[in-house]
Amino acid sequence: MAIIDVTVIPIGTNGPSVSEYVADIQDILEEFKKEGQINYKLTPMSTIIEGELPTLLHVVQVIHEAPFQKGMHRVATNIRIDDRRDRSVQMEDKLQSVESKRTIK
Repeated sequence: MAIIDVTVIPIGTNGPSVSEYVADIQDILEEFKKEGQINYKLTPMSTIIEGELPTLLHVVQVIHEAPFQKGMHRVATNIRIDDRRDRSVQMEDKLQSVESKRTIK
């Protein structure tokens, strides 16, 4: 299982807010989740998506296209991929590992 950190940035919006575009992307991700293909989590700066790498790359392509569907002419998408192959690790596992090592709780 892989984890992708993705940020889709529509360029040339009418104002500084992009929450409308983020909401559209979250709706798309929810559909993939309902189909059992991914899990995801919205953060204040990006979205984390976990699943099989080929599926994740397809999902990134779909969400990259979303702002174009709303009339944008330019979109920048940043991704980071964490693809661990020696064992299956999910988002929550990584967080629990860190929490278990903290000295101040």
